Amino acid sequence: MTSLTWKQLNRAVLARQMLLQRSGLPVHRVVERMSGVQAQYIPSAYVGLWSRMEAFERDTLTRALHRGSVVQATLMRGTIHLVSKADYWPIAAAIRDTMRDWWLRVTRSDRTAAEMARAAAGLEQALANGPMKRKKLIAELGIESQEWSGLGYWVDLVRIPPSGTWDSRRADLYGLATKWVGADHADPRSGCDLLVRRYLGGFGPATREDIRAFTSLNLSMIDETLDRLSVRTFAVEDETLFDIRGGPLPDPDTAAPVRFLGTWDATLLVHARRALILPEEYRNRIFHTKAPHSFNTFLIDGQVRGTWRGEGGQLRLEPFAPIPRPFHRDLETESDRLAALFG
Repeated sequence: MTSLTWKQLNRAVLARQMLLQRSGLPVHRVVERMSGVQAQYIPSAYVGLWSRMEAFERDTLTRALHRGSVVQATLMRGTIHLVSKADYWPIAAAIRDTMRDWWLRVTRSDRTAAEMARAAAGLEQALANGPMKRKKLIAELGIESQEWSGLGYWVDLVRIPPSGTWDSRRADLYGLATKWVGADHADPRSGCDLLVRRYLGGFGPATREDIRAFTSLNLSMIDETLDRLSVRTFAVEDETLFDIRGGPLPDPDTAAPVRFLGTWDATLLVHARRALILPEEYRNRIFHTKAPHSFNTFLIDGQVRGTWRGEGGQLRLEPFAPIPRPFHRDLETESDRLAALFG
């Protein structure tokens, strides 16, 4: 089995996430290649796509959400994600049972699965005539916030624009996926196949545990899926990494351009840790208990080298260490372009 270095993994993830070269694909295809876009704070999703797409403008994503080619919903890991319309039902089918089991176990709710199913029927009835806001739904159903947080695992819900867009950031308008996306014809097995392929295509090569951490699938489901897929394997120290055939593995010396990322960018989360896009010495400066939202970051030579924030129509950069002179001009150019996105 071929062994890989962290630098090879770093460049592989950057290439697959379109952070080595921006993509000219339409936004829904870019979202698929990214294995979905985390959207807990929707401006960060816009920033993430701007960093990965040629000629991206704010309306690029907003129009896609209104058209429905990109869908916003609570999916992997119980967090808000943007996925393509084509990917929505397969992913929902893949994770549905594991997320229900997870919610019942973690919340220690006194509600049983049967009781949640009955509450879900009431929610479906409430939404039968069209989208409603979260606050009104909770009041109409007479439920607590904790129960509401679990109902989305028994009813397939999507966020309906304009909520959850740049100009209307609170994603609190809900509708039935069957009405917004269309009929559900997906099955869990094919959904698992697609979800694992998407993950490896966006973040591979990766271990079984990496796949589990991102997808919410359990390890037995992952093993069965990997057996069905035609995957290749690599070694890192004493671990086996899996990958789709044909997944890019650039030369580790490939130049990595300056890039800006928003909060919660998935390249920095634990599942992608081995690629060291976020160096370990900086991890607790980006993720810690006093800042659960994390921070905006910028990359120099494929690694986080500081944070940024918008201030007075410009970006204020806070490097963790002096920036090497060859990167000064590119950093300034990217910073100005991102400031223009914010208007």
